[in-house]
This record gives sequence, C-alpha cells and structure tokens, in this order.
Amino acid sequence: MTVTPLGIPRRLLEFTLDGEPARVPEGATVLDACRAAGKDVPTLCEGDTLRPKNACRVCVVEVEGARTLVPACSRRAEPGMVVRTDTERTRHSRRIVLELLASSVDLSTTPRVAEWIKEYEAKPDRFGPDAARLNDSPKVDNELYVRDYAKCILCYKCVDACGDQWQNSFAISVTGRGFDARIAVEHDAPLTDSACVYCGNCIEVCPTGALSPRSEYDRRAAGTWDESAQTRTTTVCAYCGVGCGLTLHVQDNEIVKVTSPHDNPVTHGNLCIKGRFGYQHVQNRG
Repeated sequence: MTVTPLGIPRRLLEFTLDGEPARVPEGATVLDACRAAGKDVPTLCEGDTLRPKNACRVCVVEVEGARTLVPACSRRAEPGMVVRTDTERTRHSRRIVLELLASSVDLSTTPRVAEWIKEYEAKPDRFGPDAARLNDSPKVDNELYVRDYAKCILCYKCVDACGDQWQNSFAISVTGRGFDARIAVEHDAPLTDSACVYCGNCIEVCPTGALSPRSEYDRRAAGTWDESAQTRTTTVCAYCGVGCGLTLHVQDNEIVKVTSPHDNPVTHGNLCIKGRFGYQHVQNRG
C-alpha cells in the first residue's frame, strides 16, 4: 500500500478565466486552472516533474492589468484576477513564437506542434529559404541515446533534470551565445568523456525529440518506428530494492523503449541507467 501524505488542505482561490468563474487551490498556476477547465493552452517547455522555466513562451495569456502577456505555466493564480487565454493578442504571440521555432529548428518529432501551427495559422516559410536554421548533425557517440540538436529549442528541461532538480550530475549546460547557443557537456566533449551517468532522465523531459533512445533513433532512421503499434506494460524494475516503476514500450514483440510513470511516488518519471536501458536480458535479440 502506498501512503500519500495529504498535508494541510490548501484554500481555494476564485478568479475569472475567459469570462467564467474558476476555482483552484492556492499555489496553482494559471495553466493548472486552464487544464482543470478543459482549455487547451499549448506549451513546450512546461513539464509536470520540473519547475517552470518560462522558456518557450507558447503558453502566454492576458492578465487584466498586466503590461505584458504572462506565461501561464509559471504565473500563480491570484484571487480576483481576470485571465483571457484566447484573444487576438495571445494568438498573435503564439503564432509568432511557433513561426520562429519552426523556421529555425526541426519540429518533426515534436508532439502536437503541427496541430498548433495549423490552429494558429503560423507560416514558418514566410521568412524565406535564407532563414537561419540549426542544421547540426545528430551526435551518435554511444549505444544508449542520441543527441540531435537540430531539434533543440533550448527549453533547458534537460539541464534542469540533469542538475539540481533531479539527477544532480550537472553533466550538461548551455554553451555559446545567441544563435550559437547549444546544450553541451563540459568543453563540448563527446558524451563518453563527460560526467554523464546515462540515466536518460534528460530524454524523459525533452519535448522535441532532440534527445532520444538509440533504439528509437535507429528505428526512425529505418522507417520502422510506429507508436500506434506499440503496447505499454507497467512493471517494477528488478535490479535493486528501490522498487522503481517501469513502463515497457513493446513493438513487434520487442521492447523498444523504457519509461517511468510521472505520477509514480518512487521515481516521478526518473530512472537510472539500468532501469531505462538495461532490458536486453529479457528478450532474444539474436
């Protein structure tokens, strides 16, 4: 039996959301309120296991009295505030952000982004063929995962997961300035020469596929990766006594990826190298 500490009940705050009354617990964000009300506010850099970074700016909303648009992912709800999520100003801002991102990086493996580009009528091609793009080649320097920074939007989620919010390895950070900014290990060395412990928790939080398991990368390159054909089975890691929860992604009777449920009270979506990558012993790979 899992015991969940309830703590002191939080009082409810009342405010106005798109003309309707909304009530959320104290400390909840505007994005929390939007989701509770069934409103689909797009976001890329927000993650349910990390503190908000306010990096992508796709989730901006209008707050009455505020000079600028505010990120819904980090703005705390306040009593009496008036929030509008779908105005011409918010739609224009989201459209511009999507155009800038899609014109500079490869968003082909970013969930839902094609849907949002269509919804907000974004036109990334309007910057022309000479628009600066990140055309970095994928870094394939180990057998466990691949870094494809041509898909990186610099959301910093991987840096936070590797740093003080989860793994505390501090193996990666941002190098360079402006358009030359990149996620890299110390001295931009190969991953095998860095402080990386190959937990793969950076992969878990990456929203664009810039970081992916080697098994997924190889299957995508071969044209055989098919998430619609994959089943998911939840189990418990057998390597040690911690009891980490695993989700096995199986395609064609083969484990192709391992993740962990974000609501698991032990892992919160995180795993070690054995839990995330050490599954070959349970299947015959010839």
